[in-house]
Amino acid sequence: MHNREIPDPTQELIVIPGGGQPNMQQLLQQAQKMQQDLAQAQEELASTEVDGQAGGGLVRATVTGSGELRALKIDPKAVDPEDTETLADLIVAAVQAANENAQALQQQKLGPLAQGLGGGSGIPGLPF
Repeated sequence: MHNREIPDPTQELIVIPGGGQPNMQQLLQQAQKMQQDLAQAQEELASTEVDGQAGGGLVRATVTGSGELRALKIDPKAVDPEDTETLADLIVAAVQAANENAQALQQQKLGPLAQGLGGGSGIPGLPF
């Protein structure tokens, strides 16, 4: 009698369409292009400015697409020496609004690249 091995049904069989090996050179070129596209998009984000405002425009914050605070404009009408707490709240709200706009810009610029890399959630440093 001969002992024959029975295939383990729990092992996954990987089938490549066409029966060939993946073209490693092509995969490498695609990965390099995606890396270049990502670097270019990050450079664009760093140089693009977006605004946020609070108090009907009394406080305006400008941040880069990568979230760096660049400018803060405060209308003199918003300054009350007796109520600095409200001014502080307006500043925080304006900066938050600007950062939300920066995140929307990041999603717009980097989202398609992240999807091309197999979904966004696995890329460190990206908020999506």
